Amino acid sequence: MTPHNSPRLPFMIAALALWCTALAILTLARPAFAQPLSPEALDTLPRADIVILGEVHDNPVHHINQARAVAALAPRALVWEMLTPEQAARMPQDRSDAQAVGAAIGWDDSGWPDFSLYHPILLAAPDVPVYGGGVPRGTARRVFDEAAAGVFASLFGAEADTLGLEKPLSPEDQAAREAGQAAAHCDALPEHLLPGMVAAQRLRDAALAHVALEAWAETGGPVVVIAGTGHARVDIGIPAYLRRAPAAPGVVSLGQMEEGPAENAPYDFWIVTEPTSRPDPCEGLR
Repeated sequence: MTPHNSPRLPFMIAALALWCTALAILTLARPAFAQPLSPEALDTLPRADIVILGEVHDNPVHHINQARAVAALAPRALVWEMLTPEQAARMPQDRSDAQAVGAAIGWDDSGWPDFSLYHPILLAAPDVPVYGGGVPRGTARRVFDEAAAGVFASLFGAEADTLGLEKPLSPEDQAAREAGQAAAHCDALPEHLLPGMVAAQRLRDAALAHVALEAWAETGGPVVVIAGTGHARVDIGIPAYLRRAPAAPGVVSLGQMEEGPAENAPYDFWIVTEPTSRPDPCEGLR
């Protein structure tokens, strides 16, 4: 689970986690149009019912790129990993003042990087409905602690089976995901915590997919999802759950990484940027 004692450490860790996840071995056959992009190409991203824009949370360039893509896509709804549904319900109608918006939604208490990084994304589509796709801490903690069959059904009902959450991962998939979580946390976590980390990640991906589908149904789309780049993975992230929907939407996924492969990345499109300056994220875990 993400610690919340320090407002900065969780996202130093998260940035490393997303970088490591982007390089993990779980990749599917890529669509014909999968390719790395330049920032200029964000002006002409293919339109889709749901577009997922990934990020390394504390990298300012990634948020500039997201804002650029949002302006070009002109979505009818924005889904945020960073907001719970309760926070999103408090989003003010006037979103021009970053400090006022942050105060209204309780941003400073949530542990995410400074809201000024994210405000340009909001301004790129200032009048559209905002949906919270974030999982409340208590819910995430429960899934982390139980990490067992049945916990997802108690949260999603029949949709848990539709989303494939009630089906255990194959031993190979489970092992690969646990290895990814271990690497993302500097190999500093006790092994008994890894199944809970994997379960919590599945929960967050499925919750974001669920809210994105809700936004699409209510607005007609396009819907843009703002989330960590690990959630944008087409093989194990949000797109994998969207493909299971009874009326599956068209999906485009963009990953943003600070280091990454020149080909065969697990996204429809991806951008590799310079890393932002930050302390060694592994130091806090050691």
